[in-house]
Amino acid sequence: MSLSSIDLAILAVYGIAIFGLAQWVSRDRGGARTTSTDYFLASRSLPWWAIGASLIAANISAEQIIGMSGSGYVIGLGIASYEWMAALTLLIVGKYFLPIFLRNDIATMPQFLQQRYGPTIRNVMAVFWLLLYVFVNVTSILWLGSIAVATVTGLDQNYAIIAIGAFALLYQLRGGLKAVALTDIVQVTLLVLGGLIIGFIALDKIGAGSGPIAGFTTLMAEFPEKFDMILSKDNPHYKELPGIAVLLGGLWVMNISYWGFNQYIIQRALAARSIGEAQSGIAFAAYLKLLMPVIIVLPGLAALVLAPGLDKPDQAYPTMMNLLPVGLKGLVFAALIAAIIASLASKVNSISTIFTLDLYAKARKGMSEQHLVLVGRIAAVAAMVIGILVARPLLGGFSQAFQFIQDFTGFFTPSIVVIFILGLFWKGASEAGALTAAIGGVALSGILFWLDKAGVFTLPFMDRVGLVFVISLIAAVIVSLLVPPKAGTMQIRLDGVSYKTTLGFNIAGVGVIAFLIAVYAIWW
Repeated sequence: MSLSSIDLAILAVYGIAIFGLAQWVSRDRGGARTTSTDYFLASRSLPWWAIGASLIAANISAEQIIGMSGSGYVIGLGIASYEWMAALTLLIVGKYFLPIFLRNDIATMPQFLQQRYGPTIRNVMAVFWLLLYVFVNVTSILWLGSIAVATVTGLDQNYAIIAIGAFALLYQLRGGLKAVALTDIVQVTLLVLGGLIIGFIALDKIGAGSGPIAGFTTLMAEFPEKFDMILSKDNPHYKELPGIAVLLGGLWVMNISYWGFNQYIIQRALAARSIGEAQSGIAFAAYLKLLMPVIIVLPGLAALVLAPGLDKPDQAYPTMMNLLPVGLKGLVFAALIAAIIASLASKVNSISTIFTLDLYAKARKGMSEQHLVLVGRIAAVAAMVIGILVARPLLGGFSQAFQFIQDFTGFFTPSIVVIFILGLFWKGASEAGALTAAIGGVALSGILFWLDKAGVFTLPFMDRVGLVFVISLIAAVIVSLLVPPKAGTMQIRLDGVSYKTTLGFNIAGVGVIAFLIAVYAIWW
């Protein structure tokens, strides 16, 4: 694939515009100096539209766009369960988790763990999340994003890694979360527009110029087996999507962990100007998630007709980009870059937040607000430099880097959900029980993963997550009963917490549920 001078000009305009916008929203107003709340939580003043857009921008990156399109090419529409079930998960987070977090002025997930359980588990999880975000999330976005850039532009991949990392760092370094969140509406608009353009043109070609609806009808008629949402056990891809588990099993655990207790996701909602704004933003994000399969799965399905016999499924999205005329190709590639930059900037901002507020500020009490902001900026630079240096050594040898990341993070997901769910909704949960879930869950995940790889038995990834969650939950409850929480460790306030939501939020929830019932009924 090559980009014309017009395409490159469009890309340049995007880069200059988004960088300029980020610096403009980051400016100090009225001569006021930036505080840690300004930098890490956008002054707790984010409106609903910024929260919703930023949630999606932090979530969708190049590796997900390319990877999900590839999965659509191989598995079919069933892979859209990850997106559609996430919409319902978001509503649960908004209704039941956010009221507690915002009532207690929570800024980071480790802070919640300290106020609920004590300092030990806060320190353990803060260090864990920093290592995970730097060595898994940042490196994966840099590596897989650079593959996309190098494939499209012909730029050397090492230079692509440096360029992506430097731009994502510099555009958010001055303003922190405010720079990220208030520009993400542009990033998401570009992402959605680019995906819709690819989908429209691809389906129109399949329909021989008769329009996208005719093309979609043709696609379903030629590949009916690719339109099963719930895979049967005889399906060759059952291990990736194990039947009813996408509705009742491990996918719930994965989604709740990601959307409810993941710092670089939930941080946007924690920065809301009110609980109402946060919940409205969550509802907005839920509807964007319903749209995502059209943007990131449909191109892979269309490639079944337009590009049969691809050597690698991950070629599906770039191949569909080649269908675009000059100008539109540059716009869609800019959307791909927007996804990379927005997601990477979100990770780096959350790394600096956890490091500064949960580790540095606790170790060096009494530091000024401006000092903490400076430390946050230094932490962001350090995280990005480390990511750039280790991306190739860590991931260069993996042909299935994205699958490696999924497997690795899946070791920790069940334990995280157990710790937070018990912490939120059971006063009897103790730090000993939480640590048991954390350590035991990871150990059990590792054992089951090894036994599966050794061929002792076959256990789909999603089923493994569900099984480990149940066992970890039981273990945490038993240990908490045997070693109850110490007096005074429970500092989470529940007085004044209300789970009542507005009529608009409730209508949005009914709409999401109705949509899910419809798509699963049609393509069960």
